[in-house]
Amino acid sequence: MGYIPKPAKWYLAEIVQEITVEGDPRNVVHTNLVLVRADSPDDAYQEALELGTAGEQSYENPDGKCVTLRFRGLHDLNVIFGELEHGAELIYSEKVALGESAIRQWVTPKDELGIFLPIEEPGGPVYISRDVVEGIHERFPHLGPDVPHSNR
Repeated sequence: MGYIPKPAKWYLAEIVQEITVEGDPRNVVHTNLVLVRADSPDDAYQEALELGTAGEQSYENPDGKCVTLRFRGLHDLNVIFGELEHGAELIYSEKVALGESAIRQWVTPKDELGIFLPIEEPGGPVYISRDVVEGIHERFPHLGPDVPHSNR
């Protein structure tokens, strides 16, 4: 069992969610990293399961197809060691005896960090909610009929 500090109150859960669209054989699987408040590892586990289950839903996409979001389980669950504040360490991983070239490969250049990557049109099934698209059309009619057919 890993080390859990006595005052620990925060955990990070990786929730696995499967998205399917009626009539499309492809699925989309998300791993969502969520913050969990709990008094113990067992409580954190139960809270994470409840968060995952609460995310289950079905709705209609813009093409009139049924989209189903299904909680598949947890990929991981870890404790946050300190208080939540700027600069707080949330989680760490450790490698032993890495050479210089391995360290350089482990460090990602700025333009390759996820936040700086270009937005790409997803190639998977359309799982955006019809209600969301219609709400965008109502609020921003100047955007035209081709408003987000994207998934995120």
